[in-house]
This record gives sequence, C-alpha cells and structure tokens, in this order.
Amino acid sequence: MTTLAPFESLFQATIGEPTPLPPEIDSIYGPLTLPPPAGRPLVVSNFVTTLDGVVSLRVPGHEGGNAISGNNRHDRLLVATLCALADAIVIGSGTLGSSEGHIWTGAAQNPDFADAFVTLRRSLGKTSPPLNVVVTGHGDIDSGERMFQTGEVPAMVITSTQGAARLRRAGMPDVVEIAIAGDDPDIDPRVALNLIAASRPMNLILLEAGPRLTTAFLAARLVDELFLTLSPQLAGRDDGSRRLSLTMGHLFAPNDALWGNLVDIRRAGSHLFLRYSLPRE
Repeated sequence: MTTLAPFESLFQATIGEPTPLPPEIDSIYGPLTLPPPAGRPLVVSNFVTTLDGVVSLRVPGHEGGNAISGNNRHDRLLVATLCALADAIVIGSGTLGSSEGHIWTGAAQNPDFADAFVTLRRSLGKTSPPLNVVVTGHGDIDSGERMFQTGEVPAMVITSTQGAARLRRAGMPDVVEIAIAGDDPDIDPRVALNLIAASRPMNLILLEAGPRLTTAFLAARLVDELFLTLSPQLAGRDDGSRRLSLTMGHLFAPNDALWGNLVDIRRAGSHLFLRYSLPRE
C-alpha cells in the first residue's frame, strides 16, 4: 500500500456520527463525520477545481479530475473513500463517455486501498458494490460499457420514455435496470432521486457527475454536502475555449443565490480540501 502523509486538519465544524474508517484510511484522512439522512438519502457532491475555477480542461485525454488535481494522491483517496461509503454513485452521459471502461467503486478509484474499502463497506453492512447510476435523457450511451456488461457493479440507467426504447434497441443487458423518469428528456433531478431511493435501501448518494447534471441537483436544492478540492493550478481560458466551471446551465446569483456553510478544511501540500453544507429545498 502506498504511504501517504496525513491530511492537516485546519477547521472542523461537522455534525453527525463519526464514520468507522479503517485504520489505514483514518490515519491519513482523520475523522469523517456525516450528517444522518433526514427524510431522504444524504446527497453528497464531489469536485476538484483549479484556482481559476476550471473543473474540466475539455482536452481529449485530459478531461477528468486527475488533470485538474495533478493526479493528487490525497484527492484520489478522498474520492475513493466517498465512493466506498456510497450506496449509489450518480454520473451523467458525458462522464460515462469520457471514462471508457471505468466503474465507480472505492477500489476502482484507488486500488491501493482496495482491502480497506472492503472492510469499510462490511462494517457499514453494505454487502454489494454501490449502485452505478447513469442519467441520460436521450439514452445515447454505449451499452457495451464495462459497468453494464461485466456484472461487477449493479447498474441503473435513468432516462426518458424515448431514451428507454433507444437503450433496448441498442441491446442494453436485461440485468441493467432502466428507470423511466417521464417523457421529457430533460430529467427532473427530484424524479431521478426518488427512483434511486426506491430501488433499494439507500442512505448516501454520491454525485460524481459533470457540472450540468450536478447543477440541476444544486438548483433543486438536493445536494446536502459539497466536497470541493482546490488544486493549486491555473488552467486559463481563451475566447474560444469551452472549459467548464462547477456550475453550468443555471444562474444562481442574484435571484436564486445558493450559499454554503463551511464545515471542514484540510490541507495536503498545496491542495486545500474544503467541505460545505448546503441548504435543502
């Protein structure tokens, strides 16, 4: 297992019960407290951003979070730990398309701690991998992707009526649950959340989606906690670039301003690991 220096805790004001992290993780990350679900599963979003607010370079081969974090090992551990804690992990079609051959589990995100993640899930009574959920209004995804074909993870696709028909024509395996959110290809995040919550016992849902799907959940006030890694990189933009920021497709301020409450700050080298609680609907 790769040795990592511990995170430096700078501020903590979280609420809830401590999560029983295995010693291999606890000795690095430190205590992790999550608020209990209140009427619905807890929804957590995770992002890494540059100093100038870029979350994706939009360059082939450099589209994911590792290009933003500099493949930072502490960030990878945090992401993997959140995956290991989750009952469901939600992505969009864009994230799926840029992550060919990937599945979303703690071990897949960080194989160095695979055994620790198995121990963690067992201690929480989670006997199967997290449900991997893809939200796609039009159903224009590759049914040959690993998460659908290998049976390594339970998989669900949330789509429209038209999207479901397209997926069936494309040969989506029967083992993959296709959940129809309605006729509109613009999926309502509230309906998506209800479909996920109704599929199996669900306490924690992790959003690993891109900015547009995450923004839809934020605008609906469905995100309870935001884990935001601040990477010490300036990515830049030019007049022709389409580099994405954390939120896309919705104007929050001034008429729908969304303010977070800072509850945790940790540091590893020049990376800052921020955590905010967000108001519910």
